[in-house]
Amino acid sequence: MIKHIVMWNVAGDTKEDRSKAADFLRSRFEQLRGEVPGLLHLEVGLDHSHVDYACDVVLYTEFESQEALDAYAVHPAHIRVKGELGQMRIARYQVDYAVAGGSA
Repeated sequence: MIKHIVMWNVAGDTKEDRSKAADFLRSRFEQLRGEVPGLLHLEVGLDHSHVDYACDVVLYTEFESQEALDAYAVHPAHIRVKGELGQMRIARYQVDYAVAGGSA
């Protein structure tokens, strides 16, 4: 299994603008549940700490294999979501790692 974690900071002039952008991002990624073969788990979290070094949004996903993650990257539903988000993401961080067996 592959765990794929992505964190973003979102654009916005005010805290309210950034909160709306984060909610929009969350809603779009949550639509991917059930659409992508090999995507076993998906959750999106919004930061509530508001510390200056925190990211605004985290995407946590589990894929059955590296091939499933690779297919997700080019899947039409994922490409659609990326297009809908446009330039609202101003920073992006990612970690992918393999784990033996299923979810712990």
